[in-house]
Amino acid sequence: MESGPSGAHGHAWLGAPVDARPLFAAEHEALLATLRGAAPADWHREAVPGWTVRDLAAHVLGDYYGRLGRDRDRHEGGPRPAPGETLEAFIHRANQEWVDAWARVSPAALVDTLDLVGRQVTRFFATADPAAASLGVSWAGADPAPMWLDCAREFTEFWTHRQQLRHAVGLGSDLTPGPLAVVLDTFLRALPHTLRDTEAPVGTQVEVRVDGPAGGTWTVTAERDRWSLARPPAGRPTAVVEWDPDTAWRLCTRGIDPATALGRTRTRGERRLAEAVCRIVSVVY
Repeated sequence: MESGPSGAHGHAWLGAPVDARPLFAAEHEALLATLRGAAPADWHREAVPGWTVRDLAAHVLGDYYGRLGRDRDRHEGGPRPAPGETLEAFIHRANQEWVDAWARVSPAALVDTLDLVGRQVTRFFATADPAAASLGVSWAGADPAPMWLDCAREFTEFWTHRQQLRHAVGLGSDLTPGPLAVVLDTFLRALPHTLRDTEAPVGTQVEVRVDGPAGGTWTVTAERDRWSLARPPAGRPTAVVEWDPDTAWRLCTRGIDPATALGRTRTRGERRLAEAVCRIVSVVY
């Protein structure tokens, strides 16, 4: 979809807001269905490098509790970055500590807790103010970020983790167009940040297209001090990048690397800009 002018709190360059709030309830039910359908042996299968299905499910629960404690309950406890620790290192450490703590909990009890707490998370997001300032989204270069982006980012994380769980238990990706369209639209808000160090004359436009019913077209424009998704298309883009949906979401979550993605990408125009786009990442990596 084309991104138009918008952006509370000075974030017009991120494009028009994405509203993921209505999608959390169905996503939560889909997660529970995946886990309840897992065989006992599936819980020990690797879902992501270093984590089993059980580990990843525990991580999702940690995300649930973190969101409620921080934003609903204003709880100030919990881990803090160590001196000199990067954001990425801190997040990975805190995630691992949580997963390790839940190792003593059975899969059945873990699913029951996910059900209980996940419904509270769904209610929290349903009433969130999309224009409010919220947590930073590092991969979009927005800190603080508008709640609509923070909310959409959280939805993409839950959706991505469910795909990883599905793959681990022998199921394919769930590419239902409605949720996938929101996932892709959110992931591609990383384009301005991805191109932040890519020099181009003011007004240069790069067009990114994703095929299929969940896809669309995103146009990012070089401005004086940044790239922006707020400017409408104007004439012929300097570069065009075309992906299929599976390549797009896997690249953005680093399920495939940029070199692999570039080999699956159809490009036209200036090659260096297409290569820069293929460095996109829409998760903390």
